Amino acid sequence: MPGPVAKHFERQAQACEELGSPFTAALCRLLVERLDRSTAFGRRILDWPGDPAADALALRACGALHALARSGREPDLASVYPPAPFAREGVWAAIAGAMARHDAFLSGWLDSPPQTNEVARSSFVLGAALTVAQRTGLPLAVFEIGASAGLNLAFDQYRYELGGGRAWGDAGAPLTIESEWRGVLPALASPLRIVSRAGCDRKPLDPASQEDAARLLSYVWPDQSARLQRLEAALRLAAAAGRRVEQADAAAWVERQLAAPATPGVCRFFFHTIVWQYLPDAVKTRIEAALAAAGAAATPATPLARFGFEIDGGAPGGGMVLTLWPGGEPEALGRADYHGRWVEWG
Repeated sequence: MPGPVAKHFERQAQACEELGSPFTAALCRLLVERLDRSTAFGRRILDWPGDPAADALALRACGALHALARSGREPDLASVYPPAPFAREGVWAAIAGAMARHDAFLSGWLDSPPQTNEVARSSFVLGAALTVAQRTGLPLAVFEIGASAGLNLAFDQYRYELGGGRAWGDAGAPLTIESEWRGVLPALASPLRIVSRAGCDRKPLDPASQEDAARLLSYVWPDQSARLQRLEAALRLAAAAGRRVEQADAAAWVERQLAAPATPGVCRFFFHTIVWQYLPDAVKTRIEAALAAAGAAATPATPLARFGFEIDGGAPGGGMVLTLWPGGEPEALGRADYHGRWVEWG
């Protein structure tokens, strides 16, 4: 596999190693080494017409194989997936058989970009929401941009084990997230009340749909069982609550939400996590203009907040930034692991 596709798969393998998925790292390298043009799946990957990195091609390919392994339609492939140890020849033999029998499925899966809903990122959202609640003394109306299946909209309904004996949330909550908080922590005792929650996505997923749930689960790396279990629990909770995300263009949706009169005594809290890189520049410009205009009109009785956790070129992990109006000065809250394993506040 020559050129930019091979480089992309290797970079993805390195990222998987750093984020604790040796299976997916090895799978990326195996595909680089063995794929050829004898199948539609191989041809599409090798001859990818766009930017493989921007299109997350390696994650599309790994997601396709994981989806098939989880489907029950290809037991030979499932048998070499975790918890089975990675054996290169055995794994490749299973992949070759799967491509021979399910080439159309695997090739078709590449059509859609990966869609994830990493529930442990709710830990970051909780910290930012506690910060806003402490500073404003008000309940929050919550809005998520790029909400996928809306699982992080329920961030206040989960239990958090934060390291050092610290915890937040109901001990009987249906989902517990382990996320080590370090540094100068947000005030865990700050009263937090959510009065409403809404989200948008260009292609929202329905937590109650078996097909949509299977797609989300396919993009979780198969040797990370805790992430899979966490996602399954969050999907069950969201399905039971009947929560749905609105299908909408992000800019149009934000503009519409902010055009509604602000409710005195409520802080509007907009957030996004690993979404900004996927939005066109024109959409980002419109969202920022709408937030700035609404922020200029904000008062202590009608504050506005925006929280983002995004890739920013720094390391380790991604950066967390909070902007609170009146005022409107972006504030770096710290850094966090992409999968929520740790958060460094301050």
